[in-house]
Amino acid sequence: MRRLSSFLVPVVFAVLVLGLGACGDSTSGTGGTGGTGGTAGTGGTGGGSTELAMSFFVTSVGTGAIGGDLGGLTGADEMCQSLAAAVGAGDLTWHAYLSTSSEDARDRIGTGPWYNQRLQEIAPNVDALHEDGIARLEWFVTEDPNEEGLLIDENGHLVPLSEHDIITGSTMEGRVFEERTCVDWTSGSEDDLAQVGHSDLAPEGVTIGGPDRLSWNSAHDTVSCTELGLAERQGAGRFYCFAIDL
Repeated sequence: MRRLSSFLVPVVFAVLVLGLGACGDSTSGTGGTGGTGGTAGTGGTGGGSTELAMSFFVTSVGTGAIGGDLGGLTGADEMCQSLAAAVGAGDLTWHAYLSTSSEDARDRIGTGPWYNQRLQEIAPNVDALHEDGIARLEWFVTEDPNEEGLLIDENGHLVPLSEHDIITGSTMEGRVFEERTCVDWTSGSEDDLAQVGHSDLAPEGVTIGGPDRLSWNSAHDTVSCTELGLAERQGAGRFYCFAIDL
């Protein structure tokens, strides 16, 4: 019996070692599967869609003492870029919605769609922008709890009625309105004019020297291109800015 026991001890030991080795291999295999799961997670990140970003706003400030002399389209675009950068949107390229004798506003704002500061779509493309217009609030409305007014500045604020004239130099179709561009946005003179749109809606039936109350981009002209001339009919030299590289 002692000889048989002596023979069984190494055999049992060998079986135990083999069993432990098999367990180790199984655990290692499970670890490998976990690694595959990590790879799948990475794939999920890569499949995400492009995030929406603000791509339209009304300038929060007007032109001040320079009136309609913005330094041409270059100066206007720089103002859009600066205001956008101040709210973290400076990585996009911004253009002012202004027409000149050589360039129509509709041709310099990209293809859309565009979103305001609340990431609400204002228009899907250029044609819809000019055919359908932009949803706005009526005069004297200062609170918008349901966020129905889409024309807001880069900080998310409504434009006050006292500054609702938005300079565009454009017709309702977004093309140049001859002799109403403050000489291609280089004049602050009493002898020149600008065409403006409204950031809000006039009450039903009201027309103020323009084709109709619904025009966000071509409601009427200004008194002149001076600071006071832009302000006299409730304006401040604000304008629209669009991101072109969406």
